[in-house]
Amino acid sequence: MSQYLSAEEVSFRDEVRAFIKVNLPPELATKARRQSHIAKADVVAWHKILYKRGWSAPSWPTEYGGTGWTPAQRFIFEDECAAADAPPLSFFGVSMIGPVLYTFGTEAQKARYLPGIVSMDTHWCQGYSEPGAGSDLASLRTRADSDGDVYVVNGSKIWTSDAHKADMMFCLVRTDPEAKQQRGISFLLIDMKSPGLTVSPLISIDGGHTLNEVFFDNVRVPKENLVGEEHKGWTYAKFLLGHERVMSAEVARSKRRLAMLKTIARIEQANGAPLIEDPHFASRLAAVEIEMMALDLTNHRLLVRGEATDAMAAASMMKLRGSEVMQKLTELTVDALGFVGLPYAAADDGSHQSTGAPAYADGRVEDYLFRRAATIYAGSSETQRNILAKSIFGH
Repeated sequence: MSQYLSAEEVSFRDEVRAFIKVNLPPELATKARRQSHIAKADVVAWHKILYKRGWSAPSWPTEYGGTGWTPAQRFIFEDECAAADAPPLSFFGVSMIGPVLYTFGTEAQKARYLPGIVSMDTHWCQGYSEPGAGSDLASLRTRADSDGDVYVVNGSKIWTSDAHKADMMFCLVRTDPEAKQQRGISFLLIDMKSPGLTVSPLISIDGGHTLNEVFFDNVRVPKENLVGEEHKGWTYAKFLLGHERVMSAEVARSKRRLAMLKTIARIEQANGAPLIEDPHFASRLAAVEIEMMALDLTNHRLLVRGEATDAMAAASMMKLRGSEVMQKLTELTVDALGFVGLPYAAADDGSHQSTGAPAYADGRVEDYLFRRAATIYAGSSETQRNILAKSIFGH
């Protein structure tokens, strides 16, 4: 995208690139490249490095500890971090609950929680999906009943990423069971150490642990932890989902996936020549690269030039196409590896790898398996198409 950058933006890109080159520890880059389930300590380590530089909240206003960067600068920063295999920032804090709090939270909530997100002293998770209420989130049944100055929460959440690592959860609960679906939901902040709260691991198909089920048994949550108005939580959830769906597109990370795929295709052989020279494979590679370029250009238009007229529809479009392109890239990568990717087993660092394979295969099969869920999490592809259809046809 360098042809679209101004001289000032090129200078900023060079500054970011130089900073990463000097300050990103090689061992962290290796772990981020190898692992879909990055350890909390490694995420925190990179976050702290950025925090010292003042770059740990790239999308936030300066008054809350953010960078105050333009959309173009954020776009450049994400590209450079992904290209260098930097661990991703914990998006539950920086990209999701943080913007909700500085937009809708009380002054007390801002003062209490925002500094810990910027410094990564507080790790967050998201309590949305439930058994029977995934993409149909408005049918959630976890209840929060009023009892004086607290809510008493009962129910469960599922597919809760990082719940086993988190200090806090932002959670949707039903506070008015008589109201129609979206109208009786509230948005609570819940301490993960609360009595009655239990986290149970869910191991994904790749063998890793990011997902969990969370159970609430008479968990008492102070009413001061209610964000915004009672029963209006769906409003804040929709605001947050827009951020989640844009992040779930993983455009910068998929550009890095494409670069790794090309590296593999130049090394692996087909009929005595590099795989990238095989006509059938080259055709498949060209097709997915064209889709990646189109996605990147669309991302640039939406984030940098602000061309979207319907932010929720734009977020759904990015999530839909981003997840599909991601899956095509990971699938083609595994195809390129061929037999090299087959001996898949647990590795010493807690990841799952193709044992005995060359370094360029590290993490590729794990990424493929874990990202099979990309067209489901943050709202399934069917849900995104429904949102887009409603935006277009008005029904």
